[in-house]
Amino acid sequence: MSDRIHLNLFTMNSVEHVSPGSWRHAGDRSHEYTDREYWTEIARTAERGGFTAVFFADVRGVYDVYGGDRETAVQKGVQTPANDPTYLLPAMAAVTDRLGFAVTRSTTYQHPYELARQFSTLDHLTDGRVAFNVVTSYLESAAVNLGLDERMDKQTRYDRADEFLAVCYALWEESWDDNAVVRDAEAGVYTRPEGVDRIDHEGEFFDIPGPHGCEPSPQRTPVLFQAGSSERGRTFAARNAEAVFCSQPTEAGVREYVDDLRTRAADHGRDPDRLAFFPGIVPVVGETEAAAQAKHDRLREGVDVEATLALLSGFLDMDLSALDPDQRIEHIETDAIQGTMNAFTQTDPDREWTVREVAEFSGLGTTSPVVVGTPTEVADEMERWVREVGVDGFNIKEVVRTGTLDDFVDLVVPELRERGLLPAETETGTLRDQLFDDGPQLPPTHPGSDG
Repeated sequence: MSDRIHLNLFTMNSVEHVSPGSWRHAGDRSHEYTDREYWTEIARTAERGGFTAVFFADVRGVYDVYGGDRETAVQKGVQTPANDPTYLLPAMAAVTDRLGFAVTRSTTYQHPYELARQFSTLDHLTDGRVAFNVVTSYLESAAVNLGLDERMDKQTRYDRADEFLAVCYALWEESWDDNAVVRDAEAGVYTRPEGVDRIDHEGEFFDIPGPHGCEPSPQRTPVLFQAGSSERGRTFAARNAEAVFCSQPTEAGVREYVDDLRTRAADHGRDPDRLAFFPGIVPVVGETEAAAQAKHDRLREGVDVEATLALLSGFLDMDLSALDPDQRIEHIETDAIQGTMNAFTQTDPDREWTVREVAEFSGLGTTSPVVVGTPTEVADEMERWVREVGVDGFNIKEVVRTGTLDDFVDLVVPELRERGLLPAETETGTLRDQLFDDGPQLPPTHPGSDG
């Protein structure tokens, strides 16, 4: 394993992401999320800071579990309003040379033929710098708005996701030969017909003859991100993911998750060292310990507890407004985000979380640890996690936008570069090249590979 640290900015095309109430901080620019120049500035800053990618979360629907309605989420800006992140990528790619872009898309509410075309197009436009964060969607409100009577159960969602990716793999990897496009003006042949094949997929959820409508992009298949935490989700991630977002709030939880996923990947015939793991982290950095602690205190004071509970209620599919603040969170199997439930009920068997404690902890970055300190102290902790826990990098979670990113790039990145943990020189190539250094396309051990 390399000691190189990969950094992703974990953000959302919305007024607020995972630090509820953060839009109220002085100087916060969250309201600029509708502005193209806001995002191109972020892209330039992330590239200047040596970030590997900007990772866009996304959600369909509105958080309406808390109190049984959407009022709190709407009033307090809980990931609402939110725009589609996909359309930001070409603008951000145009002002950068190497920065990658991971975009969240749901296998539950999209069609694989359409999605394959979208990602092939994005891969062409970004010169192979795009990733697909595969999710199955958890909000009941999304299901209803998108034409279903109710949310699919988790098993069905993952069964559909399995078939969804099988279709995409066939379209991306098998439908077009590398040399199908010849552009022979003299012969009047742009593409050799014999180099383009149907996929003739017939399954439980989809019947798709093909062929793919796009010629092969630089990566063919985009880099595959996933964050499955339930038993079914872990199996899915172990089979398909190349990069995994770890949502556990403790070091012990991340260790267990990494070890488990690597074992499962090996059981699927994959190289377990070919999985990259990214826990979330909320950096609060100051030039001195006192400055960092004072900043952290101010951020804590700004946490909107009710907004946090509204967000978590959606994550857990549990109306936390109906529970006493000092009531212990009981473990349940949920059709929403099982990882969030497990984080507070199973990750640490010696810790019992009350509703109040969960809200207080989650106010900054939800299920990810907060690291407070000087640039040296923050870099020390990050380096320790790479060397001792076995992660490959971090999803940097914002509190103040763009202040969290600006502080990290200006203060922590120079320290990481001084230690040789972050390259000083700009790297080029596809996103897969940058993450794994073994070529732009899927490795032969991946189930989607045609090699």
